[in-house]
Amino acid sequence: MANFSQKVSFELIGFSEVPENYNLVLSFVMFTTYIITVVANGTVILLILVSHHLHQPMYIFIANLALSDLLFDNITLPKIIAKYWFSAGRMSFLECFVQMFLVHCFGSLDSLILMVMACDRYVAICKPLRYSSIVTPRVTTISCSICWLLAMASVFPMLILMAQLSFPVQAKVFSCFCTTSALLRLASGEVTKTREILLIIALWILLTPLAIILLSYIIIIITMHLSGFSSSWQKVLYTCSTHLVVISLYYIPRIFVYISNYAKLILQSDINLLILCIYSYLPHIANPIIYCLRTEEIKKTFRKRMGLTE
Repeated sequence: MANFSQKVSFELIGFSEVPENYNLVLSFVMFTTYIITVVANGTVILLILVSHHLHQPMYIFIANLALSDLLFDNITLPKIIAKYWFSAGRMSFLECFVQMFLVHCFGSLDSLILMVMACDRYVAICKPLRYSSIVTPRVTTISCSICWLLAMASVFPMLILMAQLSFPVQAKVFSCFCTTSALLRLASGEVTKTREILLIIALWILLTPLAIILLSYIIIIITMHLSGFSSSWQKVLYTCSTHLVVISLYYIPRIFVYISNYAKLILQSDINLLILCIYSYLPHIANPIIYCLRTEEIKKTFRKRMGLTE
């Protein structure tokens, strides 16, 4: 950990190729995004916490997803906004690495929670009579706890590998927050092996939950097809479509990034950063809005709390 003794510091640059006269527009977009995500995800969490009838597995999973998104935005957006507003983009070695750990931790957590939600939908649709005995409050609590622990455990190896690298005393991070990919470009010496190990870890975190999600929905489709109840398809599609939209927002941009890196597709740094921001922040805005609009119980509770219903 010689980086501590060398007093390594990092400076967030953000969108480096955008003219300075557009910085105010960029910062306003980021600030608006931050306010929307805090209000929207905070509202979902509060509604589920204060409404006893929403203390059910599906809503508990939604609350955990909203909390993960809320924490992610709070550790990334204020710093890059401060960079644009007050030129306060400098971070110490420890600050950058803590942010990097939390960024990847909450990103992994989202993936794991989406996986658990898919399994929950599988049990609810394929084993409806046994749902309450299988997905008990205890199972729900354990599932959420395991997701949080696995997310942290999966990121620790990445943190250890990155901490062993050497960095310039003053380095510019061409990103909106510290990530392994951004810091690898700054590291001195040979980093090929480290890059390969980090890629394997990232693929495991991304593709393992995705495989389980796809498998659960394949089983749901097969089960509904074999059941012969065509009238149930509409209800199943309505139940699952919300989850599928969220999954698409989360996974499709990430898969594109992995494919582009594997195919060595060279994109401008700002294009890469834009893709990063899209798959990092767009789902955080969309998730609470989608769930509030498509989940009838949450929508009714929100209207009642706001005094919009008698």
